[in-house]
Amino acid sequence: MTLFATPGLFAEELSVTPRLTEGPFYPDHLPLDQDNDLILIKDSTTAAVGEITHLTGKILTSAGSPVRNATIEIWQCDANAVYLHSRDSDKKKQQQDQHFQGFGKFETDSTGEYRFRTIKPVPYPGRPAPHIHIKIKQNDRDVLTTQLMIRGHEGNARDGVLRGTGEGVNRDLLMGDFKPVPDSKIGEYACSFNIVLGQTPDDRQIQQR
Repeated sequence: MTLFATPGLFAEELSVTPRLTEGPFYPDHLPLDQDNDLILIKDSTTAAVGEITHLTGKILTSAGSPVRNATIEIWQCDANAVYLHSRDSDKKKQQQDQHFQGFGKFETDSTGEYRFRTIKPVPYPGRPAPHIHIKIKQNDRDVLTTQLMIRGHEGNARDGVLRGTGEGVNRDLLMGDFKPVPDSKIGEYACSFNIVLGQTPDDRQIQQR
């Protein structure tokens, strides 16, 4: 008897990156500079305060195929725990790092790869787990909203958003390893974080927290 194999039929699917809340501080006024380098704004030579982090990875389907022409957005608070949002920055204008871009985006090519230069996230009152917010879009439609956490950080166990994900969510899929860059003279970090998209291309049911 002859057996015919279908390529990929028995391939193990990748675990889909869990969805997490967008939060209340997605920028209400997007910065003029929206590139993938959050450390320097426009042509400024003054860098943002914080531990510089090179965040890279791929956007993949659950079958492991790269997702091209997807837009990945990231946003986070600065090293002084201030977001690029009027509800936060208006109250903390004295603290805000005016040299931190706070938001950036990148469009993937045929390899599905993305890259950012940002700062290692810091905790703030109400969120003991440092995190970077992530949104994936295709054809101007939200596909996934999630957050990247620091693996092993002591604040993770006390973070209400993480605890609220429920027992069925594999929280390890939200964790990234922030590793010191060898031989860096300024103490840089690197984190590689792959994002795996599921089958439902609609993230609008995510509730604000």
